[in-house]
Amino acid sequence: MTTAASRAAHDLITMGRVSVDVYPHQVGVPLEDVESFGKYLGGSPTNVAVAAARYGHHTAIVTRTGADPFGRFVHKALRGYGVDDRFVTDVPGLPTPLAFCEIFPPDDFPLYFYRYPKAPDMEIRADELDLDAIAAARIFWATVTGLSQEPSREATVAALAAHPGTTVLDLDYRPMFWESPDAARTRVREALEHATVAVGNLEECEVAVGEREPRAAARALLDRGVEVAIVKQGPRGVLAASADGAVQVPPTPVEVVNGLGAGDAFGGALCHGLLSGWDLERMVRFANAAGAIVASRLSCADAMPTAGEVERLLAASGGPAAGESREVTA
Repeated sequence: MTTAASRAAHDLITMGRVSVDVYPHQVGVPLEDVESFGKYLGGSPTNVAVAAARYGHHTAIVTRTGADPFGRFVHKALRGYGVDDRFVTDVPGLPTPLAFCEIFPPDDFPLYFYRYPKAPDMEIRADELDLDAIAAARIFWATVTGLSQEPSREATVAALAAHPGTTVLDLDYRPMFWESPDAARTRVREALEHATVAVGNLEECEVAVGEREPRAAARALLDRGVEVAIVKQGPRGVLAASADGAVQVPPTPVEVVNGLGAGDAFGGALCHGLLSGWDLERMVRFANAAGAIVASRLSCADAMPTAGEVERLLAASGGPAAGESREVTA
């Protein structure tokens, strides 16, 4: 049911995975030898909503939890970060998912999902969505993980199709959630028909459109109808392309502690740039720096930076006027 409160437009509504992240306090130690852990809010679209809220935007998440203490923690944490939790409902009989990781800097962070027998966020149903609120949001963000099972698949496509403006599809391919890359590719291509922005790394682009070379992947995404294609290349930086051209932006160097939240920080900062009307170069530079800050910290949601922190890192690393980006042909 749509209420007057739900009709108040959000800047950003995200939809999909939520979890409680249980991260070790000991770095460089396998899980079997870890002695203590920290508990944090997690799940990619959840973190994106938190990240965008840090920049002062009115954000919400559409997801589901278990009717358990961890589900109550999710609600409490979301409200603490300033994220609207009205679209977060519980699923009796299913536990709130947990995610454990190991931390071996600079580039090895094994992740273990506990989403059994089924994750509640896979039980998001199309007939329960507040499509008026979703359509009224300035940006709607969905992830490929939400396409991996029903009824979440139908709900995700319905939400994307209901939004008349900027819709971001996070290519977010996690092989453990799919029977095969081919199965994922079929579903992703259906969802891309309703997306105006697509963002993913090289593996995710290959799954989505069959191209791994960055410029070819960007072209293929644009050919699928998106207006902006963003291809993340790890140490080679980010390629961002639109019909007006493309830019290649190098990474922002930091000492990596835990790289798992960097992509979500990038996503929240990308939304900030879209909401602010920035050009591709400024948007991607800011998003790169936001991701770098989170990579230098332990947690994900709790580590999301403020705009001031990102701007200070940009200034320290040369800033947008440093001329490090370059035009490329997409």
